Amino acid sequence: MPLSEAERDQAVQRLQHAYAEGHLDSAEMEVRLEQALTARSPGTLATALAELPDERVELVSTGGRIRRSGAWRVPRSLRVIGEYGGANLDLSAADIRHSAIEIDFQLAYGSVLLILPKRASVDYDRVRLTWGTATHRPPRNPSPSTLHVQVSGELGYGRLKIRHR
Repeated sequence: MPLSEAERDQAVQRLQHAYAEGHLDSAEMEVRLEQALTARSPGTLATALAELPDERVELVSTGGRIRRSGAWRVPRSLRVIGEYGGANLDLSAADIRHSAIEIDFQLAYGSVLLILPKRASVDYDRVRLTWGTATHRPPRNPSPSTLHVQVSGELGYGRLKIRHR
């Protein structure tokens, strides 16, 4: 199946973003741009984008709770934005293809329940709470970590609960 110009343009934008963020040096950028611009199939285009960091995914709600559970795919960087309503993110059965992920919460009114796999470690020191508390209940028998979750952001009126399952 041939590639569309929109697919090529999107690939070039990802490469430019990765270069601007310092993930590619100029020589590698040049090679990958050439691959992306001359790609004739999705497989060839995927080669040009291999091992690039995922772009940040944003989940936004202005008046409801954001929920994710089951076998959902977790990006490397996730931002959760909400005006009135919290978030329940259950990563215990999720498809996580990274050894470290970042979750940034920007919630005005609402609490967060974050459920992590048993073998996950977490750092939530970068969360700013205006009116609320942050609690973490680590697993009873911790095993070596296979995933690290960096939590950051701001919760205006709400609390952060982190559990393991």
